Amino acid sequence: MEKKRLSKALAAAGIASRRACETLIFEGRVKVNGKVVLVPQTLVDLSADRILVDETTVASEQKKVYYLLNKPAGYLCTNSRPGKSKRIVLDLFAPTDHRLFTIGRLDRDTEGLLLVTNDGHFAQKVIHPSSNITKEYIVKTAQEILPEHLETLSQGARVDERWIRPVSVAKVRKGTFRICVKEGRKHEVRIIAERAQLKVLELTRVRIGGLKLGTLPVGAYRPLTERDKQILFTV
Repeated sequence: MEKKRLSKALAAAGIASRRACETLIFEGRVKVNGKVVLVPQTLVDLSADRILVDETTVASEQKKVYYLLNKPAGYLCTNSRPGKSKRIVLDLFAPTDHRLFTIGRLDRDTEGLLLVTNDGHFAQKVIHPSSNITKEYIVKTAQEILPEHLETLSQGARVDERWIRPVSVAKVRKGTFRICVKEGRKHEVRIIAERAQLKVLELTRVRIGGLKLGTLPVGAYRPLTERDKQILFTV
């Protein structure tokens, strides 16, 4: 088998996205033939080298799987359970040999469209800024949405030391608005709403690129079709 960069090989084996695999390497959690390797560019052969992540052997490349999940509130987007009583997104999936992970994250209290896969290359393509993918959210608030709220929302807010402006904002009904963003920063929609002095009651992601959540029940998932994967990058 042709040798690949360690980070790329881990992503191909379904460990995580390539960026997340680089983090695992930098943290000293990856061994190659018994030695900790800290350089993602290290060339390896999955069929010949013995690679461990957190002392677990990495198998050869897996069959790639792709799912669309309607995430319920109360579930964490992580592969490492932070406590026995904590629920993680992967609890919603039937037992499988595939090492699944989420593409990006929704915070614990946010619901809606979440992509889950074991394909690190696909995940990297989705989250990379060059893909220019827009995410759409529906936000229910404790107050009626007034014109001044919409004006403040459209101005954006400072998130992680950067000023983030939404692509669009629109009132849906009395206490609900729709917001589209591209940045993908942690809690950005909640921070933008907070700056407009709006208390968020429910936050649901309903679209990523051209892919819509549709009528999938909360907590349910379905495989992505080839058409789904294509339209994901169309908006």
